[in-house]
Amino acid sequence: MLPATRSLPKEMLPLVDKPAVQYVVEELRDAGIDRILFVTGRRKRAIEDHFDADPELERAVGEAASPASGLRIVYTRQRQPLGVGDALRYADGFAGQSGIVVAFGDAIISRPPDGTPGVVSRLIDAYEAADASAAVAVREVPAELVSRYGIVAVGAARGAAFEVGDVVEKPDPDSAPSRMAIMGRYVLGPAVFEALARIQPGIGGEIQLSDALRQVIREGGRVIAVPFSEGERRYDVGTLESYCAAFLEYALSDDRFGAELRARAAALLDAHD
Repeated sequence: MLPATRSLPKEMLPLVDKPAVQYVVEELRDAGIDRILFVTGRRKRAIEDHFDADPELERAVGEAASPASGLRIVYTRQRQPLGVGDALRYADGFAGQSGIVVAFGDAIISRPPDGTPGVVSRLIDAYEAADASAAVAVREVPAELVSRYGIVAVGAARGAAFEVGDVVEKPDPDSAPSRMAIMGRYVLGPAVFEALARIQPGIGGEIQLSDALRQVIREGGRVIAVPFSEGERRYDVGTLESYCAAFLEYALSDDRFGAELRARAAALLDAHD
């Protein structure tokens, strides 16, 4: 993503008129969450500044200038980039003995088009109903993309969800247990944080959340997978191509000017052809 992210965190790259991470925060707020811990790193102060209160701007512009309205937000910094599992260690104790929702700041999950609850709400419900150690959001991906994700082994069905028999981080497509990939949304209970405290670095010398989930399963814990609903999609801002695709789709579908942009895009495509 360089040079765009030289001084701006990728999570702050805009999708139309809001930074990507604001969509994630709004998703959590829609699921009833009112307390959020950001685990950030070097050169990510812009995230704190964005969600900080600005009374003068809010008086002039209104609600649109207050992205953290109704939320309690706290921050901590990961000292070294040692993986998602290491970052999560900084959240140990944040929710006490309750489960906590984990959402990646560079992955946006769209709302179901039929108005049903989003995946975070469904994860919370599945975690509580199964008395689980963790719940993960999954979606089936093409075989050629399996090696980019944590992949789950599909177990017994539990209504719309299913038990997870194993978790493998970025497997070779030929040896992957399925094509059901974890989509950057979790509910994690105390057993996962206990496992994170004990596991050793894995792939790339990093602390892998997938290794902690495997450990929990091996020790008798229950991990539940909740598939995406029809029409629910994930948008990434982690690569230049995926960011451009996400921006294009959000802009073309905007209620305010999407129709005009679609007409202009059609004309440009005709001219290109």
